[in-house]
Amino acid sequence: MSLGNVAINADYSWDAGERARLLQSPIVPETRRLAGGTSSIGAVFIVVNAALGAGLLNFPAAFNAAGGVTAGIVLQLVLLLFIISGLVILAHCADACSERTYQEVVRGICGRIAGVLCEMLIAVYTFGTCIAFFIIIGDQLDKLLGAMMHSLPGSHIPWYADRKFTITVTGVLLILPLSLPREISVQKYASSLSVLGTCYVTFIVIFRCVQPSNEVPSNTVTSSSSSWIAVFNAVPTICFGYQCHVSSVPVYGSMQQQDMRRWGIIVTTAMFIALCVYTGTGVCGYLLFGSGVDQDVLLSFPSNDIPVAVARAFIILCVLTSYPILHYCGRAVIEGLWLRFTAQEPGEDPGRERRRRILQTVAWFVLTLLLALFIPDIGRVISIIGGLAACFIFVFPGLCLINLKLSEIQEQKSRSWWALLSYGVTMVTLGAFIFGQTTTKAIFVDLMG
Repeated sequence: MSLGNVAINADYSWDAGERARLLQSPIVPETRRLAGGTSSIGAVFIVVNAALGAGLLNFPAAFNAAGGVTAGIVLQLVLLLFIISGLVILAHCADACSERTYQEVVRGICGRIAGVLCEMLIAVYTFGTCIAFFIIIGDQLDKLLGAMMHSLPGSHIPWYADRKFTITVTGVLLILPLSLPREISVQKYASSLSVLGTCYVTFIVIFRCVQPSNEVPSNTVTSSSSSWIAVFNAVPTICFGYQCHVSSVPVYGSMQQQDMRRWGIIVTTAMFIALCVYTGTGVCGYLLFGSGVDQDVLLSFPSNDIPVAVARAFIILCVLTSYPILHYCGRAVIEGLWLRFTAQEPGEDPGRERRRRILQTVAWFVLTLLLALFIPDIGRVISIIGGLAACFIFVFPGLCLINLKLSEIQEQKSRSWWALLSYGVTMVTLGAFIFGQTTTKAIFVDLMG
């Protein structure tokens, strides 16, 4: 999971009549050409990069929670139908309201209240993801430092190798300086680095799984779930992993040729690639370690495994470049909400803007760091933000589809109209159920733990 570019557009004050007219008669043709835009292959790569991310490390544990390989694969395939259709719906709605960011599409189609709610959820989602990034840094540094100092599990470690100290130092020296600038130039390097890192992790897990070994697995490996309820344990990880919908809207808007059929092929191809990567990691990681797999699959490997140590270093580099981007996205949303509700005039004093940006960045950094220091594993965070991801995958695309169909003026409603309206209601209902079920369970587990 990565969010890509989340921009805040100007606040358009449309009345109901103007919005209805715009939705009924999109001002763009069915196929558009944009000079110098993104090619289809480039769009596939960007969407794949937006989908692949830190959630990869949690997939073997998700397969274990779902009850086995079969349950994990089937659940992915079912959810992918909604994931792909949500991406197509968002592109169609972007054409209908002539907007090019996720939150502005929601605002243009569903109204101001839904738009503000969407922006707030994006801020919370990016905040939670930044917490997960700090936890990942701590997990990987623990193993790397343990290998360099040849320390045994359970042995005493010096203060400078303590998890809380290493996370704090890494954050203050590297992440905070990268997060302070108004614009983040490192973003152009993060995409290729993130894809390379995740693909290398997948390769290592698969290679270690197929590599001949004399060791007999000591943990249970099952092929099917013990109950259908257990399958839902993997939903947060899958939603978190495949959530690329927020960044898909600007990707569609930047394409050279914008039409639904081409976009459908692009997102289907991208999701198939993501499916192969996630399934390969999930299946092989689960077969390697069974029910004893860690929430972060790399933690299940020994510290002295050199190829795995390289994978850990890759993941740390990916997180170091991804945190500032995610923070920038969240900060942009917060800044947009602040300017909108305080009715700030254009041409604000640069010094005042700089002081507010530094305050926002430091507050964001300190809060995410403190929470990461006291949250035991990445699974706790993903269980919560995975529920939020369901809102971006199911709820908001479903609401957009419902409002788009209801805005059409037809005396006789066709079967396709009713079918699409029903599908929108299904998406909203399913998304609300996933969000409620996963969030409630995550809070209950935290309280009981």
